[in-house]
Amino acid sequence: MSDSTLKTPTAEEKGTLVYVTRETEVSYWQPKPANGYVSVAVSPNHFKMNRNFSVGTQMLPPGGRVREHAHAANEEVLHFVSGTGTAIVDGKEYKLEPGVTLFLGEHNSHTFCNDGQVDLHWVWFMNPSGLEDFFRDVGRPRKHGEPAPEPFERPSNIEQIEASGVFAYTKN
Repeated sequence: MSDSTLKTPTAEEKGTLVYVTRETEVSYWQPKPANGYVSVAVSPNHFKMNRNFSVGTQMLPPGGRVREHAHAANEEVLHFVSGTGTAIVDGKEYKLEPGVTLFLGEHNSHTFCNDGQVDLHWVWFMNPSGLEDFFRDVGRPRKHGEPAPEPFERPSNIEQIEASGVFAYTKN
């Protein structure tokens, strides 16, 4: 079929278009030891979509660490855009730097640390969605441009939050 013979979709057939900016995304400060913040740009919690996935970004400041965990029923893609750090996936160490992409299938144990001198930033994709619920439940609302709060502890009901979400397990 040539391009000239493609059927133009009707207004009813067209999918959703959402334009998200740093000012309109949903964002959360994260507790110790990660600190930093997570922003959620795409989620079925925010608008109607035909597939169940989510997309966002995360910033880990120097010295920050994402606790070791795995996802029992999710696939995750992380694409690193700035800063440097280390990922440990199932006990194997990987260097994180701009341009690195990790695909993590179900049950791959992973942790990240920023052992560099500047913020480590990445884009994450989660299929199916759900990671954004965890970030909301453990974090505090954030607005773009506001100063970082003092580091804060995870909620006292963290085990309940993790058990109801996308985690197979989490280690300290």
